[in-house]
Amino acid sequence: MSSTTADAPRPHLLELLWRTSSEAPRRGPRKGLTVDAVVDAAIALADAEALEAVTMRRIAQSLGVAPMTLYTYVPGKAELIVLMLDALYAAMPRTDTAGQGWRERLTAVAHDNHAMYRAHPWAAAAAQTRPPLGPGQCAKYEHELRAFDGTGLDDVARDDALAYLLAFVRTAAADAARAEAEREASGTNDREWWEANGPLLAKVLDADRFPTAVRVGRAAGEAHGAAFDPRHAFAFGLERTLDGLAALIER
Repeated sequence: MSSTTADAPRPHLLELLWRTSSEAPRRGPRKGLTVDAVVDAAIALADAEALEAVTMRRIAQSLGVAPMTLYTYVPGKAELIVLMLDALYAAMPRTDTAGQGWRERLTAVAHDNHAMYRAHPWAAAAAQTRPPLGPGQCAKYEHELRAFDGTGLDDVARDDALAYLLAFVRTAAADAARAEAEREASGTNDREWWEANGPLLAKVLDADRFPTAVRVGRAAGEAHGAAFDPRHAFAFGLERTLDGLAALIER
């Protein structure tokens, strides 16, 4: 371990999130490096190659520094992922829904989050169950809680309802990312896959043995042009999620 890494104290995660600690190491080859630069490089790498590609060595290569230098800015990958997510939360667009009803406001919250996850597919799987409480997370939480203004929900129910909505959005976005990855890995789209595998499936799927599955599967496949349509799944699921919240609010 270099003396630079050994001598420099590792800042606490919350200090890093709020940038209350000194970013610069006591000694180092590059004075211009910052926590923000490390986080931005990590996000760019994750966007290009997935979260698994994010290592201190790869980030250091992109920044032109020695890998051990990064540890004077970020303690490790776990902390870096939290910083990456908070940066996304801080930068994500937030739709102005002033004057609209709660259902329109929550629809906008869902679409804003879904768009963020689709732009950064790794983020849905990396999202933390324990809120990191960074500035990005806090700003996001404040904005999204206000979407429930006027619903009559108390504070606990408001938090529960938001968590319920965001959990659906994360799942839908993660499913869409997996479907996209599967298409890329196979080199075929859904229609091409069905054209190639349809004749065999027609032989093995016995309509007498699986009458409901065959009938419903055929109808859904013809309606959506695929066994699974992420856009339809998100739209359908969002409406049902909002219907569930409507029952809570109206009660």
